[in-house]
Amino acid sequence: MLQHAFFNVYTKFKVHFYQEIFQRFQTREANLTTVETFCVETIQALGSPTVNEFATFMRISPPNATYKVNSLVKKGYIRKVQSAEDRREYHLEVTPKYFDYYNISTSYLVEVMGRVTRRFSAEECARLEEMLNVVSRELMPEVQIPDVKL
Repeated sequence: MLQHAFFNVYTKFKVHFYQEIFQRFQTREANLTTVETFCVETIQALGSPTVNEFATFMRISPPNATYKVNSLVKKGYIRKVQSAEDRREYHLEVTPKYFDYYNISTSYLVEVMGRVTRRFSAEECARLEEMLNVVSRELMPEVQIPDVKL
């Protein structure tokens, strides 16, 4: 039962994201491919990775990652920011252009979490938060990304 419930929540978040993406395509030109959208979402989730960190995470070659990143830079969805510590290194950042056009998952998450906090007590929400943190940090070791604060 728990597995089924978790899968349903995950699927609803995912499908809502795709609904919003396709709805936006009706009124605007889609100028990112699906792979490019996944790349930007991953860069955003990784929180300012280098090209090599992005390549390692995605399990692709650094030249392939560089090609994808350069395409996204050219389209204005990603920018390279020179590292203050190592001037030879650049970190990738998502630009406002991406947030304005594609980033819709966060607003839905905030909306659903508002519903959760209205439906459940503070103690129940604290327990859910604790459980989700354990799932994220301990039970999903294959995916290492920084914790995101909304």
